[in-house]
Amino acid sequence: MIDVLIAGGGPAGLATAIHAAQAGMEAVVVEPRPMPVDKACGEGLMPSGAAALRSLGVRVEGRTLRGIRYLDGRHEAQAAFRDGLGLGVRRTALHAALSLRAAELGIKVVSGKVGELRQDRDGVEAAGLRARWLVAADGLHSPLRARLGLELPDRLPRRYGLRRHYPVAPWTDFVEVHWAADGEAYVTPVGDDLVGVAVLSSRRRGYLEHLADFPALVDRLRGPAATPVRGAGPLRQRVRARVAGRVLLVGDAAGYVDALTGEGVSLALLSAQALVNCLRAGTPQAYEGAWRRLSRRHRLLTGALVETRRHRTAARLIVPAAQRMPLLFGAAVHALA
Repeated sequence: MIDVLIAGGGPAGLATAIHAAQAGMEAVVVEPRPMPVDKACGEGLMPSGAAALRSLGVRVEGRTLRGIRYLDGRHEAQAAFRDGLGLGVRRTALHAALSLRAAELGIKVVSGKVGELRQDRDGVEAAGLRARWLVAADGLHSPLRARLGLELPDRLPRRYGLRRHYPVAPWTDFVEVHWAADGEAYVTPVGDDLVGVAVLSSRRRGYLEHLADFPALVDRLRGPAATPVRGAGPLRQRVRARVAGRVLLVGDAAGYVDALTGEGVSLALLSAQALVNCLRAGTPQAYEGAWRRLSRRHRLLTGALVETRRHRTAARLIVPAAQRMPLLFGAAVHALA
């Protein structure tokens, strides 16, 4: 019997498989798409996420990130990371590096999709395989999460993300978050001549229409884009629990607040390690508490920012407040990083 069957071969699923293999467990990944897989993603790893990659033995090229900068056209605030450096890396490069590490460890990746599942006191059957545990790493709109009845309704305004790349040399080694009335533009250096620009908003319209709200940024992005637009959303996903019998949720499938503060991939990598530690210790139910502890600061700070964003008068004060209170802004960045 397989120790861990993982539905989804994205960063969260592969990280779970690698941690399992390093712990001496047999892991099999089921993924329907050919690798590497691209998706709408801010592509910035916090220092904790970069350290998590190193602990997995993953080697990937990218751009060093020193901190976070907020701008609104009149005000500017920035805070450097205190404990190490972040990493800006193309989603495809990250996925390819994780896939390579999984292959080095002999992890089997099966082409397919986990649909129906059956579980009993000893294991789970899915995709024609039987395992002691099933990990749902099948993304923001996880079919397995829905099938298990773990989703919760959400009545807040829905937010969406759109991302593309521009072939320009990065002008900073900070992640920039540009604020406008209807959304944010999240700029991440990912190569010596490439930046990723993600726009986040609850307003549904085209990418270029969103980008026009940031004229100073548009001036830096002259010329044709390097990649097509990719989208994701609704971003916020409320989840009842991360453990349902012998099924555990990780990555975006485990719940998501928003992409605004950029910890999604880092949190997924850290959660994968916590999940495997719980399985190895024979305490799978402890994963719920471990996930909540790992994500607490992210949920509180990101949730507070998104709630402030809902009120236009308050939203206009975010960047001026960060500029006037640099110690508080630095503390918030440190907490998230």
